[in-house]
Amino acid sequence: MSDSIRQSIAEMRQDYRAGTLTPADLADSPIDQFAKWFDEAIKSQIREPNAMTLCTLGEDGIPNARTVLMKDFSDQGVTFYTNYGSRKGREIAAHPGASVLFFWKELERQVHVRGQVGKTSTADSESYFFSRPYDARIGAWASQQSRKIPGRKWLEDRVAEFEAKYPDDGTPNCVPLPDFWGGYRLEPVTVEFWQGQPGRKHDRFVYSLEGADWSISRLSP
Repeated sequence: MSDSIRQSIAEMRQDYRAGTLTPADLADSPIDQFAKWFDEAIKSQIREPNAMTLCTLGEDGIPNARTVLMKDFSDQGVTFYTNYGSRKGREIAAHPGASVLFFWKELERQVHVRGQVGKTSTADSESYFFSRPYDARIGAWASQQSRKIPGRKWLEDRVAEFEAKYPDDGTPNCVPLPDFWGGYRLEPVTVEFWQGQPGRKHDRFVYSLEGADWSISRLSP
């Protein structure tokens, strides 16, 4: 990398002025506060506002991060779906603590959720799986997620194999739910809301679960 590029990177910065966050703005529950911000992200027409960075602890002790899509949120937590045998699935099985980060740059906001992860019910997994398009349901069967494969043709052949096995007859359950695929729910213990401010004097508030109640603290930027 050239010195000019290094200098250019060092000089990249934005001054955030899109909004503020005060104690008076905050809901009593982090889920209610998240619902408010998520609704505003949708109304702002942000592309894939449900995209989040999921961080898990790698089997080698080094964290792994990847972008996944949130498919539900409630008082019970944040839900996403994947192959249980994927790298993230194996890491969650070994170390169920994880975090997710939403970054809505157009609103100059972040939400960081930390907690414990557990599998959703089979009924929840079926309900979501059968709502997916046919090619996505076939893809769940064809993919050996995170495993090394010999090439693109191998994947295309696997897709063709399962398309022949489970032809599209227009019904949701023409492709059954794989026993190795389903949902995870991250049950939060802390939820931080970050609103960018000028001069890096950002507004940060964290909800912390204490027993059955949430406490709210302001954090230094």
